Amino acid sequence: VLRHEEFEEGCKASCNGPYDGRWSKTMVGYGPEDNHFVAELTYNYGIGEYRLGNDFLGLTLVSSQAVSNAKKMGWPLKEVAAGIFEAEAPGGYKFYLEDQEQLKQDPVLKVTLGVSDLQKSVNYWSDLLGMKIYEKDDAKQRALLGYADNQCKLELKAVGGAVDHGTAFGRIAFSCAKEELPNIEALMKKENQKILTPLVSLDTPGKATVQVIILADPDGHEICFVGDEAFRDLSKVDPSGDKLLDEAMAADNSDKWFAAQKMKKASA
Repeated sequence: VLRHEEFEEGCKASCNGPYDGRWSKTMVGYGPEDNHFVAELTYNYGIGEYRLGNDFLGLTLVSSQAVSNAKKMGWPLKEVAAGIFEAEAPGGYKFYLEDQEQLKQDPVLKVTLGVSDLQKSVNYWSDLLGMKIYEKDDAKQRALLGYADNQCKLELKAVGGAVDHGTAFGRIAFSCAKEELPNIEALMKKENQKILTPLVSLDTPGKATVQVIILADPDGHEICFVGDEAFRDLSKVDPSGDKLLDEAMAADNSDKWFAAQKMKKASA
C-alpha cells in the first residue's frame, strides 16, 4: 500500500466512476509511483458489486514469489501457458503470473486492454499519443506498446467485436510535464478526438493540486494525462498508508447497516 485517501463526495473528473457519494482510493504497487506501475483501487461505499465487461483483460506480473504465495494460500491458479498462471482477484479481474524471478525494476510487465479494431487502436496510441510499437502480431491480433523500455507496457488485444465497459470503472493514467497538457488538448481538438474532461485542476485535501486532461480512445478506454510536477508531490509514498487503510476498513459498517435494514447494496 503506497497511500490511502478518503473522499466525502464524487470526483469532478469521475475518478471513482459515475458514482456520487463517499468513496476511497488506495494506491498499490511494488514501489513509488514515479517509477513503477501502480494500481488505483477505488471503493464506492454504497455499491455492492459491478458488472465486468471485456475492456480490461488483465495485468501480467513476472514473479515466482506471487505464484508461490498463491499456492501456499490455496488461491486458485490455472496454467494457461508454460510457466504462466491465471489468477482472479475477488472482483473478477484477471492476473497473469509468470513463474520467473521477479524483475528488479518493476514486476508488472504489461496491462492488457481489449479493442475492437487493432490497427485503428494502434494508430491512436502510437501516432497520436506517441507510444513506441514494441511488437505487433496480426495473426494473434495483439500489439505491445510503451513509452520506455524499462516501463510497464500496454498490450492491445482484439476481442472480436465491440468493447463492453460494463459498470466497473477504470482508466490508464500517465504523468507528463505540465506544459505538455495544453498541447495534448490542442492536438486532440485538431484531430477531432474525444476529450472526456478538458484540462482541469483536481484537489486532494491536504495535498497538492494536480492538473489533468482525460481522453477516450476509439473504444472508449479512458486515458488520463496528469502534470508531473504536482503529481510527484501528491504521489509520495505515505508511511501511514497501511494504517489509514486498516482504519477505514474497520470503520466501514456499510455491510452491517444494509443487512440490519434487510437491504442489499446497489449493483452497479
